[in-house]
Amino acid sequence: MTRIRIMTLVGLLAATTVLAGPEVGLAQDNKWGFGTDVGFLSGTVDNTVFAINLTADYYFDPAFSIGPMVLLAPAGDLTQVAFAGVARYHFRLQSFNIVPFAGIGFVHASLERGSGPGRVDTNDTSYYIPLGITAEYQATRKLAFATTLMFNLHNLSMDPPIGRDTLDIAVLFGFRFGP
Repeated sequence: MTRIRIMTLVGLLAATTVLAGPEVGLAQDNKWGFGTDVGFLSGTVDNTVFAINLTADYYFDPAFSIGPMVLLAPAGDLTQVAFAGVARYHFRLQSFNIVPFAGIGFVHASLERGSGPGRVDTNDTSYYIPLGITAEYQATRKLAFATTLMFNLHNLSMDPPIGRDTLDIAVLFGFRFGP
């Protein structure tokens, strides 16, 4: 069942990327951009897990944007969903962009592991503060290849024997479609 969920999510992510294409950045007055990433989230209550990241950005000018970000960890024993409003500053260096970002929001984690008397079935919701940096290679005027390093601060309190989780680190690779 888990493998089917992973393949479905990867298929939806790929379809969104192909269907959205560069036209997403051509929204009203060329102010909207879109990003999608896949990678890994380490330091979770279930060790290292597969992650998907989706972003949208409203550009106030070429150097500053704000928008929502959703980070999903849908595979394995852990299901984690984080949503945040994020501000980004875009340093544009010819064909490379360096984009530091910070945000605030909420994260929900649900861990279901094992069966029988030792079964773990716990969940929690907490604040969520993503801090990170993205390096983008500008392939075309509207398309960039991106690598992101993100530190996720939160306070998930899972029942024993799991305990508290306060920091996850994400390494993600993806695309950015900009105005």
